[in-house]
Amino acid sequence: MEETFISHLIELRGRLVKSLLAFLIVFLPLVVPPWFFAGVLYDFLAQPMMSVLPQGTKMIATGVAAPFFIPMKVAALAAFVVVLPYILYQGWAFVAPGLYSHEKRFVLPLIVSSTLLFIAGMAFCHFFVFKTVFSLIAELAPKSISVAPDIEQYFNFVIGMFLAFGITFETPVVVVVLVRTGLVSIATLVEIRRYVIVGAFVVAAVVTPPDVVSQLALAIPLCILYEIGIIVARFVGSSPKAAEKEATASAVDG
Repeated sequence: MEETFISHLIELRGRLVKSLLAFLIVFLPLVVPPWFFAGVLYDFLAQPMMSVLPQGTKMIATGVAAPFFIPMKVAALAAFVVVLPYILYQGWAFVAPGLYSHEKRFVLPLIVSSTLLFIAGMAFCHFFVFKTVFSLIAELAPKSISVAPDIEQYFNFVIGMFLAFGITFETPVVVVVLVRTGLVSIATLVEIRRYVIVGAFVVAAVVTPPDVVSQLALAIPLCILYEIGIIVARFVGSSPKAAEKEATASAVDG
């Protein structure tokens, strides 16, 4: 028993090392001269804000080391997103020997879809939400104010929004997992739809800036993705054990 536990720890360490090496392979070319693409990546990240600022206006850096460390953080974020599928695969490969064949067939598509949906949420936020929100802010800002965002505050804002939209786009996966594991039935999901809609707008009001556009941009996709999750769950269905449990419960109620 102890030897088995130690062998699992050794395997886990090996997979963590592989994930770290994969991250470094992508990260180092972005930050090591003569390439140093970190600045280019930050310019890409800042493009939605820069496009609405007056001609010739630039962002400012109030921290002494911020012009160096913020692009490095952006490069680390980009590298993590690139290697995320590989990291998730290492996690799947670690737990796969303990899964049944039907569970293996379910987990791998789950990892792929989760990764794609999270990246889709970030892309939606960057290319649509940021452009819309920043344009609105620029139009409503008084003419007497000179807008010059701080790069560190901008980075923190962007990361928070990326997380909010990335997690939101995982809604179909969460719904499918709940149904597949038998924790919630499709009938229950349909029944609580109205509460989910209200909750979506409450969450959007909490995690987004206090403007209607960004709140709607988060709440509406959340509601749509919830419906998509229900549709996909109907095709995927619940696991055999969960279906048997549900059928037994229905028979008892009947």
